[in-house]
Amino acid sequence: MGDLEELLQKFAQYAPHADAGLLQKAYLFSQKAHAHQNRASGEHYFSHCLAVGEILVDFKLDLPTLAAALLHDVLEDTEVTGETMEKEFGPEITQLVQGVTKVARLPPGSWGDLQETPEPHLIPQAENWRKMLLATAKDIRVILIKLADRLHNMRTLCYLDHDKQRRIAQETLSLYAPLAQRLGMFQLKSELEDLAFEVLEPQRHKELVSAVQVRHADRQKSLESFRCALEAGLAPSGIPYRMLARPKNYYSLWGKMKRQKKPFEEIQDTLGVRLITDTIANCYALLGLVHTLFKPMAGTFTDYLAIPKANLYQSLHTTVLSPSGDPVEIQLRTEQMHRTAEYGIAAHWRYKTPTLEEKDLHLEEKLNWLRQWIEWLQDLKSPREFLESLQTDLELYQVFVFTPKGEVKPLPAGSTPVDFAYAVHTDIGHTCYGAKVSGKMVKLDTPLKSGEICEILTRKRGKPNKDWLNFARTARARSKIRRYFREHPH
Repeated sequence: MGDLEELLQKFAQYAPHADAGLLQKAYLFSQKAHAHQNRASGEHYFSHCLAVGEILVDFKLDLPTLAAALLHDVLEDTEVTGETMEKEFGPEITQLVQGVTKVARLPPGSWGDLQETPEPHLIPQAENWRKMLLATAKDIRVILIKLADRLHNMRTLCYLDHDKQRRIAQETLSLYAPLAQRLGMFQLKSELEDLAFEVLEPQRHKELVSAVQVRHADRQKSLESFRCALEAGLAPSGIPYRMLARPKNYYSLWGKMKRQKKPFEEIQDTLGVRLITDTIANCYALLGLVHTLFKPMAGTFTDYLAIPKANLYQSLHTTVLSPSGDPVEIQLRTEQMHRTAEYGIAAHWRYKTPTLEEKDLHLEEKLNWLRQWIEWLQDLKSPREFLESLQTDLELYQVFVFTPKGEVKPLPAGSTPVDFAYAVHTDIGHTCYGAKVSGKMVKLDTPLKSGEICEILTRKRGKPNKDWLNFARTARARSKIRRYFREHPH
């Protein structure tokens, strides 16, 4: 079966009533446009465009996204113009392609001082990132195509010279993998991280893979015995479920070794299983049974069903002791939550029948955090500041701070009461003059910790202080403070 037929067949499996003629047209158009171009590997350039389309068809995405994926490099790398593309494929697909297309070069003086950035290699990309995020604010599918594009480039990185490989891998770790995490696309995020880790730390990657495989062989017997005991214990309940092993992410394991300053042998790498069931009620029912069958470890239970993460992730997490004494982490979720955990926002962009569309009315609301965050980033005037704010807000390590009423606010690690105040409401931020953390007065630049209760003290005619910009961490807080001083210059 040819590549085109295979792509059309995969699409037809989940969208049998869609007119796939547009997909075929995009395939042939892109193939012709890139006809005389080759990649560094020597393959025809179109093989990359096809690979991006294949990644997204596996996510079961809609027809315009797949067509734009096949066409994503046409405007940048061929003679085809935006006008021609719009005439051939219409405005929706053209706007998606334009959103993914890089900015050719920085306009002179448009972004102020380009020096003094924590990661200078990212500066040339800053304007491309800003443009892509602006396009993403209009249509989330832009970022899905860009992430699939980056994933295939990372899979074929070995054909580039060493310096280019390291630069692209570093950019992937700094920006693309954290963005995939914020969008809840854990499967894609883990692969990006491990591919980048292999390039940036080849020896350590090799040693870690080998060590994990040895440990896995040793612990497989313990995991198998736990699974048998769990299945036997759950069977009488009649609750439907399926059990999956949790995949390894070498980069996150390496991160844990660095954070804890321990060699691999001393890292408590828990065995892990997932229980996937049909309803939320059954998630809690299975949790109760698991805790009856095995001793839960204190302080390990987290309920992401009651309080979902901003990236749409939902699961129950608990760690129990297996009969052999090994800790086993168990994640419980429904089938729909599992799809969202694997594919994140992409799971909500899958090809939809009218019935499914009606069920997903809350998607726009779920995406509001992303659109607001992108809007705040637009206020930043230099590439250095833009990248610093972007990386801060994409930070994988968050703290969860409570309002006095018990509402939880997730913030990047290192956030202060000022960041918390603006996370609650702009007016609270503007009129803030002090803060109490767990009942005690603290300075406004005090870093907050998970589990703390933060109470913001306000006064009616209070106003922001420019000094807050020296320690505010989040794009939202910094953007709101700046906007206030633009609107109140005196």
